[in-house]
Amino acid sequence: MPRAVLDTNVLVSALISPGGPSAALLLELRAGAFELVVSPSLLAELGDVLGRAKFRPYVTAAEAAAYIDLVRRESTIHDDPPPAEEPLSADPDDEYLVDLARAAAADVLVSGDSHLLVLRDVMPVMTPSEFLATLVER
Repeated sequence: MPRAVLDTNVLVSALISPGGPSAALLLELRAGAFELVVSPSLLAELGDVLGRAKFRPYVTAAEAAAYIDLVRRESTIHDDPPPAEEPLSADPDDEYLVDLARAAAADVLVSGDSHLLVLRDVMPVMTPSEFLATLVER
């Protein structure tokens, strides 16, 4: 079973766009198609993002809290790894995702961010649609 780290943007998209590939990934997760790896930092960022006023039209604070709890329950929680000596990401705020994927021996980092997708030559990174396609092929 593949181990995956999903970028916060993928988890947010799964919640607010129920017909998209990110939401389909959550259905695959619930069906046991892959193991989701998260860390305390990832869960905290998810809470911070979903706590923003711009997301109130999509989800209430209570729905966001329930969703974060669901993600926590459905995941393997890995300790926050120490930062790598040589950052790979052009965005320092997302370097913790690269560090988590490496420390947890994840098979893939799933993101929609172009600055993470350019890392494909040094680590496995896929878009939600690409990762979903690999799960459907199994």
